[in-house]
Amino acid sequence: MKKISKNVGMYIVLIVLVVSLVNVFLGPDSGQKSAQTNVMPYNVMRSEVNNGNVTKVRIDPEKLTGMLKSGGEFVTYIVDASSLPDFLSEKGVEVEVVPPPKNSWLTALLTSLLPTLLLIGVWIYFIYNMQGGGSKVMGFAKSKAKLFLDNRPKVTFADVAGCDESKEELEEVVQFLKDPAKFTKLGARVPRGVLLLGAPGTGKTLLSRAVAGEADVPFFSISGSDFVEMFVGVGAARVRDLFEQARKYQPCIIFIDEIDAVGRHRGAGLGGGHDEREQTLNQLLVEMDGFEAGSGIILIAATNRPDILDPALLRPGRFDRQVVVDRPDVNGRRDILKVHLRDKKIEDDVDIDVIARRTPGFVGADLANLVNEAALLSARRDKEKLGMPEFEEAIDRVMAGPERKSRVISEKEREIIAYHEAGHALVAAKIKGTDPVHKISIIPRGHMALGYTLQLPEEDRFLVSKQELSDRICVLLGGRVAEMIRYGDVTTGASNDLERATQIARQMVTQFGMSDKLGLVTLGRKQHEVFLGHDIVDDRNYSEEVAHTIDLEIRAIIDSCMNRAHDILTENRERLEEITQRLLKEEVLEGDELDELLGYPKKEHPSPEGKDAANGGEETEKHDGADEPPSGPDGDSVVRELPDIEQVDEKTLNAPMDESK
Repeated sequence: MKKISKNVGMYIVLIVLVVSLVNVFLGPDSGQKSAQTNVMPYNVMRSEVNNGNVTKVRIDPEKLTGMLKSGGEFVTYIVDASSLPDFLSEKGVEVEVVPPPKNSWLTALLTSLLPTLLLIGVWIYFIYNMQGGGSKVMGFAKSKAKLFLDNRPKVTFADVAGCDESKEELEEVVQFLKDPAKFTKLGARVPRGVLLLGAPGTGKTLLSRAVAGEADVPFFSISGSDFVEMFVGVGAARVRDLFEQARKYQPCIIFIDEIDAVGRHRGAGLGGGHDEREQTLNQLLVEMDGFEAGSGIILIAATNRPDILDPALLRPGRFDRQVVVDRPDVNGRRDILKVHLRDKKIEDDVDIDVIARRTPGFVGADLANLVNEAALLSARRDKEKLGMPEFEEAIDRVMAGPERKSRVISEKEREIIAYHEAGHALVAAKIKGTDPVHKISIIPRGHMALGYTLQLPEEDRFLVSKQELSDRICVLLGGRVAEMIRYGDVTTGASNDLERATQIARQMVTQFGMSDKLGLVTLGRKQHEVFLGHDIVDDRNYSEEVAHTIDLEIRAIIDSCMNRAHDILTENRERLEEITQRLLKEEVLEGDELDELLGYPKKEHPSPEGKDAANGGEETEKHDGADEPPSGPDGDSVVRELPDIEQVDEKTLNAPMDESK
């Protein structure tokens, strides 16, 4: 109803504006002249009167309309209106004088001001709608935070799984909001701000909603981008209004999602910057530091870019506590799957432990999408329940994209792809200690993937040895070596293999101190360029001679691994042919089938009950490096569950074969 009334009001304004413009510019007499009415010059009119050709005239304030003896009409404009009636009367012309209209001052005022008032009204209307409406036309300086009172989130900590440590940190916030005297009588001060850090999809927003549901207090929710507007000063005004509203409802929770939109490091523009955003950040800093002692306002914020936040925002007294919401381990993934499967009908053969092992690096959002994909596949196949085949297919769809069986591939290229994937799988199977091969496929998937080899870890790990890194490079190069052995030539299919192998070798030499020639040194310094918005770039802090040595060491590692892969495939040439022919026939080969083909005993997968061995020890320092694994849209076919060296529990990626080069 409100939307309809807005549209009707807009149409009325437009109609009145058009009518006014027509009256102003066209006038009442425009277009009223008859086709038989001629405009006669004034001197010609006087001559016609003197000659007796005019019988009757009508004098208006601005013109004269006359009738000729011949029956024609004419129009002329008046010059000497005072003497003209007497002149016409003397010549025997019938004269009719029309008095001027009596216009009131109100009519004149409206006639002159109406167009201006209409333009102002239209401008106010559009400003009103641009700012989202409200009780006041200029109320865009008010906070856009959504207040949840009786309709606050019903999510509780029971609905959040896979982040037990993060929930424990936030339970103190809930206890303070429920019973603040328990802390104040001991002189304790609960953190004024809690910053949730973590990769996208790990459940930061869900955790904040769970805090509001558990604490049963008013909940303000707003996004960081809602503060900044096109008008200067609006962001700071909205921050002030937000905290003024919060003080009326304390104890309460304020949740700011994606706070990096306004909390970015100040001075990122080298003098220019974004003044409006910085004003908003300054006001936020003042409000957070100005909480009264014992205030019941707790600010919870979430971001996946803590490296670009302003240091003043992170100091004690503002965001006192930083809670890391990390990617779930295998036990966390199992618990998350149980939460998402609570209201789903599943078959008896569905093994949640197997699904948890098959999804290393998946976050909560990925697992929710996985369950949804499985449900869609089951509905497409007219099933009443979700079965294990649907979950297996859903995992492949999420990781590598949907199958593209309709893509036309020549028999020659199909054979090359099969040898390539067989080379990856055989090298991985023959190197002791590598992650077992779970699936090999030569079915095209996604955008560019012509095939893939999937390896899955038996447990989550957080450290990688030098030997394991070398083994990874060998597996990555297995596809290229298989092509060389079979055809004596190479294709572009290994482009991403080479890129990832080179990156691992470079990190071994420059970051991890795994080079005998260069020793235990870190080469290259990560530099934060302020004019790039605090982005990270590599700064060379070594000489050209050292750079040449680095290149030689990288080349030596690559060559050594390539020779090792060549020896493995040469010694097992018959197995390579068997795997290739099996792939050409069946297109997909499971890990158990590969083990049977190679004569290996069937593997018994460990149950994820309890914590993994890698998680039971002391906390270890993580290696510095990129947050995401090295992958790209035009790579080759190997799929590694641990493609990133620094973050070994990252999601398994399917780097597709490059068909574009």
